[in-house]
Amino acid sequence: MTALVIGHKNPDTDSIISALSATNLYRGRGFDVQSAAQGKPAPETQFVLEKFNLTAPEEVHEVAGRELYLVDYSDLAQAPDDFAKAKLLGIIDHHKLGDVTSDSPVECYIQPVGCSNTVIKRLHDYYQVAIPKDLAGAMLCAILSDTVLFKSPTCTDLDKEAAYDLAKIAGIEDINALGMEMFKAKSNLDASARDLIFRDFKDFNMSGHKIGIGQLEILSLDLINDELMQQLTSELDKVRSEGRDSAVLVLTDIMQEGSRILVSSDKAQLIVNALGGSLSDNIYLPGVMSRKKQVVPQLEQAFKA
Repeated sequence: MTALVIGHKNPDTDSIISALSATNLYRGRGFDVQSAAQGKPAPETQFVLEKFNLTAPEEVHEVAGRELYLVDYSDLAQAPDDFAKAKLLGIIDHHKLGDVTSDSPVECYIQPVGCSNTVIKRLHDYYQVAIPKDLAGAMLCAILSDTVLFKSPTCTDLDKEAAYDLAKIAGIEDINALGMEMFKAKSNLDASARDLIFRDFKDFNMSGHKIGIGQLEILSLDLINDELMQQLTSELDKVRSEGRDSAVLVLTDIMQEGSRILVSSDKAQLIVNALGGSLSDNIYLPGVMSRKKQVVPQLEQAFKA
């Protein structure tokens, strides 16, 4: 049976494009695979797919009896609900090592870089698999998205090297212009408060506490008016009530390079203190751009205490 290459729940651009690029890698190595996604593309991702004439991966939510390659995650909370009934074959990721397990050895590539597509680009080089021009453009966009145009503290020299190599393959001369075009699409707020929260949302198990953390990256926080902020705050309470101990929304201002934090939790003071802020109606953290590096580790440490 054809194995699935599948990204995490509530897929972002890196998750969707990783499924496509890793599928190209595995097929180039002679593996029988197809790309899959646990959700529809967000506006930024749709922009990337259309710009480079690519088709979104098939949407799949049930994987019982299937063989899987995971891309851009290794946490059970982000895997399909019936993951335990599937067979894990491999992982390509750039996050912390999660809690998925396997019943046999797996091929695993996890590197501390800013984007899964950076890892996948390096694996294409290692296995000498060619990257088509349009796919290279999409992979470049994934790196620009995850590293916030190289501004994120997660960005490494390897990310920049991969990005410039992919730009050459794709024939793209102005990386910054492409990034800004992409971020304009990302800043589209024409959606419900719930859809905005879940545009890039992940659940984490932190010492037995289920903590949901969403991130909404836009060109300017000024785009969020008071009415929408109230809607986001109210909806976050509902998200928390759906079996989570806490729900957090990180509203990131791409141009100002900082984030406003919304928190719904009985442990709001603990969360805000862990992030270096003060509990108020306007928790703004200058310099905070990365959920992976500047939010999740701090909260995991706080909930261990």
